[in-house]
Amino acid sequence: METVWTLCVALAAGLAADSQPNIVLIFADDLGYGDLGAYGHPSSTTPNLDQLAAGGLRFTDFYVPVSLCTPSRAALLTGRHPVRMGMYPGVLEPSSRGGLPLEEGPCQNMTCFPPATPCHGGCNQGIVPIPLLANLSVEAQPPWLPGLEARYVAFARDLMSDAQRQDRPFFLYYASHHTHYPQFSGKSFTGRSGRGPFGDSLMELDAAVGAIMTAVGDLGLLGETLVIFTADNGPETMRMSRGGCSGLLRCGKGTTFEGGVREPALAFWPGHIAPGVTHELASSLDLMPTLAALSGTSLPNVTLDGFDLSPVLLGTGKSPRKSHFFYPAYPDEIHGVFAVRSGKYKAHFYTQGSAHSDTTVDPACHATSLLTAHEPPLLYDLSKDPGENYNLLEGTTEVTPEVLRAMKQLQLLKAQFDAAMKFGPSQMARGQDPSLQICCKPRCSPYPVCCQCPELQPRGH
Repeated sequence: METVWTLCVALAAGLAADSQPNIVLIFADDLGYGDLGAYGHPSSTTPNLDQLAAGGLRFTDFYVPVSLCTPSRAALLTGRHPVRMGMYPGVLEPSSRGGLPLEEGPCQNMTCFPPATPCHGGCNQGIVPIPLLANLSVEAQPPWLPGLEARYVAFARDLMSDAQRQDRPFFLYYASHHTHYPQFSGKSFTGRSGRGPFGDSLMELDAAVGAIMTAVGDLGLLGETLVIFTADNGPETMRMSRGGCSGLLRCGKGTTFEGGVREPALAFWPGHIAPGVTHELASSLDLMPTLAALSGTSLPNVTLDGFDLSPVLLGTGKSPRKSHFFYPAYPDEIHGVFAVRSGKYKAHFYTQGSAHSDTTVDPACHATSLLTAHEPPLLYDLSKDPGENYNLLEGTTEVTPEVLRAMKQLQLLKAQFDAAMKFGPSQMARGQDPSLQICCKPRCSPYPVCCQCPELQPRGH
């Protein structure tokens, strides 16, 4: 069914301006490569995201450098591998002394949920309920979760409207809590997706995307607004049907297999980005330098690991990214990157399962699959085998000269990359301080359960 914003696309294409674009960057949480209708899921209710895919550019080979939230989000915001900034090992917690270094920029991460939320398969305990912040003020702790997405959308509308009134371009970073576990949704979506709690939360995320696009259309800004949608890492399959879908890819969150690091990604900009599908290699690391180039913004004077993807978006050339390097959730300088992709080939020098990817039929995904070195590496041709099922260096198939060259090239790339990479001091190693947890009632007791400041009037449905 067509929406208001899709009906405006043809007009927007003719009115597109040459000045700085508005930018809307939507970042989902724990969303699998196979979760959207546009990426092949047979029962997901994602009409708005599917319309973005149909009217924009859909990436088939878009990656994050680490399949875990904190490092992945740091990479998105900085265009740098997280180890450079000390964003390892694991993730930041509400009481972490460390954080994204101030010189690197802002950070967003959701690590905890209200203790009253039903728990299936392990949840954070002994921490404060998650606060809803407006700048430095706590608006609610915990917020009324079914109304949370509506509040986000309202904020997004206000930001865009204010920018238009002031005749200036806007940048909206919309980091949704969907579809991270535990899934929830507003009244209008609960039980309606046909795919359980995960599908309901995905349906609400899709509706939020539609609401944002409608707002852009109502403001007459479709032709002046670049919209990018992607996610931080693959699905948490330990939650089974509540955890998302990797599609045909192997494993999920917490691993360096394709299901953990390859993400859906869409770019939409009428009059500038032609509808289609691209198989060019791309990464969330590339978004910061790409958006800087498109908006005429200077880059920071630091080592960047991202590339300007403008030629891919605008149809003027190929991706400057020729390779990608994948770190595990708990990296160290001794092992370096676990996997490398160059062209169509990907090599795994080390593999390790993760509890996040438990319950799949593949034991290599599970936490019981310990750190394993591979010499020679596991080698896959992702153009023929995106599911990483057939190691080219084992079995009865003759190893061709091309395959041997690919293996040697990937080995050289890993050696060069590891030798050049300098790890920053670990922020997670700075330890925990419970007093750093945000509490709407400072010094209350008994802590942390006393940190409860519910909203006076629930919003949204």
